[in-house]
Amino acid sequence: QVQPVESGGGLVQAGGSLRLSCAASGRPFSTYTMGWFRQAPGKEREFVAAITRSSGSTYYADSVKGRFTISRDNAKNTVYLQMNSLKPEDTAVYYCAARNFKVVASIEANYDYWGQGTQVTVSS
Repeated sequence: QVQPVESGGGLVQAGGSLRLSCAASGRPFSTYTMGWFRQAPGKEREFVAAITRSSGSTYYADSVKGRFTISRDNAKNTVYLQMNSLKPEDTAVYYCAARNFKVVASIEANYDYWGQGTQVTVSS
């Protein structure tokens, strides 16, 4: 199994940028498809982005397409989420998740391992 640990959250003004990192220990990182999800106060957790094992394919929620970029460095066992042009509605706890399957997925139940989350707050 793998244990994701997120970092990089914080407070930023609207229009600013943040880069989240997710370091995963355990079984070889390159065998997992990785995803980012987020949960805003009072809302359900929602899909943000996902990336295949070899970084060959990426997938984004419509709400972040063109502003967020997911990437991974298998040598460092780390996946990243670069967030640009942040909006107040991006405020949420962001979670990293690992899926033991080669195909990307946007459904929470398809992911096997989850991090504890990191808070991102965007002020207007």
